[in-house]
Order: sequence, then structure tokens, then C-alpha cells
Amino acid sequence: MGVNQKQVKVGLVGYKFMGKAHSHAYRDVSFYFDTKAKPVLQAICGRNEEGVKEAAATMGWQSYETDWRKLIARDDIDLIDIVTPNNSHAEIAIAAAQAGKHVFCEKPLALTLEQSQRMLDAVEKNGVVHMINHNYRFAPAVQWAKKLIEEGRLGRIYHIRATYLQDWIMDPEFPLVWRLSKEVCGSGALGDLAAHSIDLARFLVGEFKEVSGIMETFIKERPIVEDSSGLSGKGSSEQKGPVEVDDASVFLARFENGAIGTFEATRFAGGNRNGNRFEINGEKGSIRWDMENMNNLDVYFHQDEDGLQGFRTINCTEEVHPYAGAYWPAAHIIGYEHTFTNLMVELMNGIDQGYSPLPNFVDGVRNQAILEAVQESAQTKQWVTLSDIFKKAEPSVKS
Repeated sequence: MGVNQKQVKVGLVGYKFMGKAHSHAYRDVSFYFDTKAKPVLQAICGRNEEGVKEAAATMGWQSYETDWRKLIARDDIDLIDIVTPNNSHAEIAIAAAQAGKHVFCEKPLALTLEQSQRMLDAVEKNGVVHMINHNYRFAPAVQWAKKLIEEGRLGRIYHIRATYLQDWIMDPEFPLVWRLSKEVCGSGALGDLAAHSIDLARFLVGEFKEVSGIMETFIKERPIVEDSSGLSGKGSSEQKGPVEVDDASVFLARFENGAIGTFEATRFAGGNRNGNRFEINGEKGSIRWDMENMNNLDVYFHQDEDGLQGFRTINCTEEVHPYAGAYWPAAHIIGYEHTFTNLMVELMNGIDQGYSPLPNFVDGVRNQAILEAVQESAQTKQWVTLSDIFKKAEPSVKS
């Protein structure tokens, strides 16, 4: 550890898919970046003692707990990182904030707008640093897109069309894992996938004004799950249960700045393993990005001369590109895991300097409102404004 680096002792709640991704980022951030704060893998927590003990040993955690309340109560923990299913985010985050711990939480922030606002109130009241994990913001190509937009290179923004397409539950015999339970998740493809697209749209285009959406569940029943990990699971051949969340959601959006958007999130797009993509069109040019080819940003400018117009591909791996200079020479590409590492740079800097980096729980509340607006629109078959969503939630929720 550097002479002037301060330690941030991390307590991680959860140890499977996202636990592995977060653990890797904590271990790597000080290897690549010269941050004034360095994460220490102090303790990891999970209900299954055998599983969490093995995870601690494999991923390099110094100790483990089987009760998150004991983890929060420890004096040797500065930051609580929550990678549990959505229905436990609020309780853990609020307890952590009340104990004076900084809080980093997976998305979506909560099950409901009211829950997310209580989480925001808790971290603000207790003066702790807070951040939400929208890691796709931190791909160098997405950061470069943000820079081009902020510089006015695209001019006025007209359109965003965003898709997040997967296909991992198309088999009707795929089991009823927790991501398919409304009680645990709140929603399906909408909250799991579209939440990322919503965050990218807010980051790059601006705030949403109103939405109009539809949601569909194609497979109504699935085998009861016996064991699950990450995006896989083993089901029972004898017993089935109802699928309570959407398999797919599609919605239109109007933005406060006059732009319009189309959004599609589905787990039934065969051949798409992780098709997180967007295209943004403005008066002076366009940009497009695909997570499955995450180092590249396609750029088009109207000012190019006739005969040479068209999308060009920028490989965002040069030192000029955000975060890229910390890694390898140009075109020696980085991967999915580095989006988490880049985010950790901001989290460590925020804890060191006493501010909550973006995206934080304020963004989580805004995103939760948009998810609820889409759900309400799908039920009422009408356009729903974000201002109405916040009004209905008053006085507990601030817009």
C-alpha cells in the first residue's frame, strides 16, 4: 500500500456472481490506479457457511460472517457492499448507514420507489458516502461518448434507442430462480436489464419526462428451483410454480430536453447473450455502442465531406480515453471486469474526499421512479409522467 493511502475496510454481503465481480475489482483497483484510498477485503458475508467460507478463501477475503447484522456491527468495517437479491437491499443499506458505514449497492436500488427513498434518506441523514453499481457507465467507450455529447459534438439530441437483449431463460424447463420472483426482484427484465439502459440514457441524454410501456411474460410456469448460481440453476422435474415477473418489456420515452427514446429489454432474444446496446442521434452526428464489443464506439459526424460520410469505429483504448491509460497499450483491449474496477476508482476517491460519486442513491431513486412509471403504464395502457409518479409517492419521496 502506498505511503499516503488510507485503508477502506470492506464488508461484502453476497458472494456469487456479483460478489465475484466486486471482489475482483477491489483486488485490482490499486494495481492499476493510484487512488488515495485502498480497499481492504476485510470480511465477506453469506448465509451458507460452507459456501461463504470457500468464497472467502478463493477470492482473498480475510474473514467471513453468516449474518449481515454481525458484519455491520463490526468495528473493523468502513464500507458495506450489497450484492444480495433486491428485496434485501433496503434493510441492509439503512442499517449500514445508521451504523455509520459507507454503502455501495447493486442495482436496482430497491423493490419500490418508497424503499429507495428511505435508503437515500438514511445515507444522507447519517452523512455516509453512497454509490449504486451501474458499471456500464464506466466502459471507456461510454465515458468517451459522454465527453463528445458534453462538448456539443452531436448538437441537440433527438433520439436514443436502447436494447438489452438476453436469451438465458428461453427454455421452458429453466427453473424458477430468484430473478423470476416478484417478491424478491420487483420486476423481471425491466428491473434487471432495462435499469441499465435507463441509467445510460440518463447519463448520456438527460432526465426522463414520461413513458409508455408494455410488459409480457411468455412462460407462465417453471420448475421449482433446487439450486442456483449466477444466471444458471437446477430445477425440480415434479413441481412447478408461477412466473410473477416480465420476460420482456418495451417502452417509449420523452425526455425533459425534447429527445425521444425507445427501450427494449428481454430474456427471450435468441442468440443474444448480453446485447446491451444503444444508438444516440443528434443534429450534428450520431454514436452507437455495443457491450459485446465494449471497447469500440461508432461515431458519425454530419460535417464530414461527401463521399467520406459514415460511421467510423473508435477503439477507445488510448491514453486519451477515460480510464484506458491505466491499463495496456492502445488496442490491447479490456473487458467486462474492468468496468467494475473503473467504478471502484470513483468510489475510493469519494470515500477519501468525503463525497458520493455518481451514480449514487439519488440516481437510484430516479431510476426506480422510471421503472415504476413503466409498470404503471403497462397496467393502465396510458402514458405516465415522472412528475405524477413522484406526486403519488409524496410525502415520503422527493423528486
